[in-house]
Amino acid sequence: MATLEELKAIKADKLVDARGTACPGPLLEVKKGITTVQVGQVMELLSSDASTNKDVPRWAEKKGHEYLGTVEDAGFWRIFVRRGK
Repeated sequence: MATLEELKAIKADKLVDARGTACPGPLLEVKKGITTVQVGQVMELLSSDASTNKDVPRWAEKKGHEYLGTVEDAGFWRIFVRRGK
């Protein structure tokens, strides 16, 4: 997993803003968004739903993607996933 400094420096290939949506909204947005980036590219999810912090890493591992980490921001989280397949 990347360090906080490395995560903050990532320029994601795709940004998905799911702030204001409750579970399972952010996870559904991640599932849809990851299909729009190429293998090896990074997607950043913005979410204000705390359960997303557990859901996305589990989903990424199960589906063969790489969960890079999460950065907490003002009232929301920035979650980074690299497409694996």
